Amino acid sequence: MSASVERLQLHVPEPSGRPGCQTDFSYLQLSPAGSVDKPPIDVLPVDTASLASQLIRILDEEGNAVGPWAEDLPVDLMQTGLKAMLKTRIYDARMMTAQRQKKLSFYMQCLGEEAIAIGQTLALRPDDMHFPTYRQQGILIAREAPLEEMICQLLSNENDPLKGRQLPVMYSYRDLGFFSISGNLGTQYIQAVGWAMASAIKGDTRIAAGWIGDGATAEGDFHAALTFAHVYCAPVILNIVNNQWAISTFQAIAGGEGITLANRGLGYGIASLRVDGNDFLAVHAVSKWAAERARRNLGPTLIEWVSYRAGPHSTSDDPSKYRPANDWEQFPLGDPIERLKQHLIKLGAWSEDQHEQTRKILEAEIAEAQKRAESHGNFTSDHIPSAADMFEGVYKDLPPHLRRQRQQLGK
Repeated sequence: MSASVERLQLHVPEPSGRPGCQTDFSYLQLSPAGSVDKPPIDVLPVDTASLASQLIRILDEEGNAVGPWAEDLPVDLMQTGLKAMLKTRIYDARMMTAQRQKKLSFYMQCLGEEAIAIGQTLALRPDDMHFPTYRQQGILIAREAPLEEMICQLLSNENDPLKGRQLPVMYSYRDLGFFSISGNLGTQYIQAVGWAMASAIKGDTRIAAGWIGDGATAEGDFHAALTFAHVYCAPVILNIVNNQWAISTFQAIAGGEGITLANRGLGYGIASLRVDGNDFLAVHAVSKWAAERARRNLGPTLIEWVSYRAGPHSTSDDPSKYRPANDWEQFPLGDPIERLKQHLIKLGAWSEDQHEQTRKILEAEIAEAQKRAESHGNFTSDHIPSAADMFEGVYKDLPPHLRRQRQQLGK
């Protein structure tokens, strides 16, 4: 080899913080609150290029709502959002504890990401269909799903509405616009686009919202979904929750280094925006904007929500092995609950005492729901779905060979 020829090298992205050293979050490319323009609903996708690189924010450091995206939101809607976020966080904490007590086998929380699912849910119609990941339990909380039933699903007990056929946290609530969760997140995107296309074919008025994490944007399903969404002008919102970590892999491994994940939508001819996912007001405003585009047959919108996974990936994960233990405390976009709380306090529509009282009421409500759910059994009890249940709900008419198998089980 000639001495003048440089050897080839591969670049392996590395996070800017590891255990024992503080993370440098300058890679986030933040924009000042209120500084990003709001385009008209009928903007051409190519003209959203700047929105895919900047960061749409409404709440400033003092809790003020500023800039062109700021809406005149009713106080009661913001209070509803705050209560739903607080309820989701309390629910998550109790279920994490229950898993450690061996009452359920597995759990995944959305600590630090509550504003994204709840803000969008309150901006969409109740009959719109979400295709969520395992961190959008806030959708169900916002749509007032029965807590006892949700917990029974986690406990895999005799009252589990899914009859033990799904991993805990893999909820399914068709009537609440919550499509069955898939652990392989990329599949949710192609199914969301397909559902949205079907809605348009039927001449319906409902839209779909697909959800994916930063890591799953590197999967083939992500790109297939964007192609179909663009070609057929599907009425769908394509959400990327960039919480910086896919299990133990930093988001740069999925291609988020030096370019935003929102930029990927532009290459497919899709309007693309990058938003502060810890700002409830920004989440609501952008979701409402994207929903109107979809309903007016102006095509799909891809939104990258910048947030942070404050806890472990799941109860099977220990994030202290791959990132600083205090990372969330240093994250520059803060805590979504605290930010909305301070905004409401500034408006004179909330107080610290009211917040504490609400927290106590919600804790009591969730504790009571958990108690009722556990009366039907938990992971270590005998109160589990009957083996005969595996034969039900699969075929309209049970085939003879399965009927014989059920009889052999004595069921």
